[in-house]
Formats: sequence, structure tokens, C-alpha cells
Amino acid sequence: MINVLVVEDNQDIREMFCQALSDNGYNTFPAEDGLKAFDVLEKQIIDIALVDIMMPNMDGYEFTKHLRREGETIPVLMITAKDDYDSLQKGFLTGADDYMVKPVNIKEMLIRVSALLRRAKINSEKKVTIGSTVLDYESMTVSSNGQDMVLPLKEFNLLFKLLSYPNKIFTRQQIMDGIWGMDSDTDDRTINTHINRLREKFASNPDFEIITIRGLGYKAVKK
Repeated sequence: MINVLVVEDNQDIREMFCQALSDNGYNTFPAEDGLKAFDVLEKQIIDIALVDIMMPNMDGYEFTKHLRREGETIPVLMITAKDDYDSLQKGFLTGADDYMVKPVNIKEMLIRVSALLRRAKINSEKKVTIGSTVLDYESMTVSSNGQDMVLPLKEFNLLFKLLSYPNKIFTRQQIMDGIWGMDSDTDDRTINTHINRLREKFASNPDFEIITIRGLGYKAVKK
């Protein structure tokens, strides 16, 4: 069973999260601040952490920062009342994997937890499989129908991102930030060029295709 660490100083919210997670088959371990959360981590193997930002003693930013400094790679879903861009950016820069703003929709939270766990599994295995197509991150190789294709780094990372979440729409901004970095001066033309190259290389692939969502971005869909 999957172990979830719930770090939240508000008792009612903490209990609500734990109850929802328990109802959906997760083991939960509550903590009211970052310091108590580290006490839990010393005793339990944790698969994912839900972390509030504004907490006494050690807030969510500090907790996540220390977690990453210690080499811990468990997914962190940061949950906060702050919805401004600077807070979101700070959360990701300290090592958060996803970000939700209160009041939290419990169903959406459960979907995000599931998605983060799936991505963590993909990252640990460093492989994505869609039908007969296999992407191997270690070798930057795409295998399909007995043939291997080695892709340039940016093309591989882009395809790996899209195929890790079939049917999920990625905006151009998300692609730029995730593949080229938040400080990059990459523009739409660069992304379009990489997308077009991937489409040309995998035009005959039987397992997936890359779709343009006009005005938003792109997604990969299974055939």
C-alpha cells in the first residue's frame, strides 16, 4: 500500500485530507509542520508528500528545500492559500512537483496524487511504453516494431513528456519551462520546429500521434 505524508497545520484540513486518502486506499501519516514531518520520515518509508506552505516551526518551502538537499526524491504536492505567481515559482524552485491552491477540490487532489505517483514510477524506471513503442531515457532511444531511433536530447525530452501523460494538454509555456527552463528565451518557433520534427520521424508510428490544440498547445494521443 502507498504511504502518504500529509503536512498541514490546520487540524480540520489535515484530517479531511487523511480521510479522503484513506478512503481511496492510501496509508496516511499526518504531521502539523515540517519538523514533525521529518520525524515521520525517520520512521516510515513515504511514497508522496502533501505539504502546506504556511506552517509554524518549519514551513513548506523550508521542508521541501531540506528534503531535496538530503537527496530525497519523493513527489511533493504543495498545497497553499497563495495563488500568486511568485509563490508558485518559489514552490517549484524549492523542489515541489505540483501545486494546488486552497480551497482544494478533493477529487482533483486525488487525481494529482495518482498522476505524481505514476510519474515517479516512470522516472524511477526511466521508460515509457505506449503499445509497441518504448522510450528509454538512459539511451535516448525510441524502439518500435524492432527498430531503434536515437533522438537529440530536446526532441527526446519533449516526446518523453508528452507520452508520459497521454491525452494531457501541455501549453507552450509549460513545454518551454519544462524542456528549456524557466529562464530560457525559447519562443514558439523553436517548439513548433521540434514538434514538426517529431511528427515527421513518427508519422508512420502505429501507437501514437501528436495533436495540436489550437490556442493552447499540444498533446499525444494513442491511436
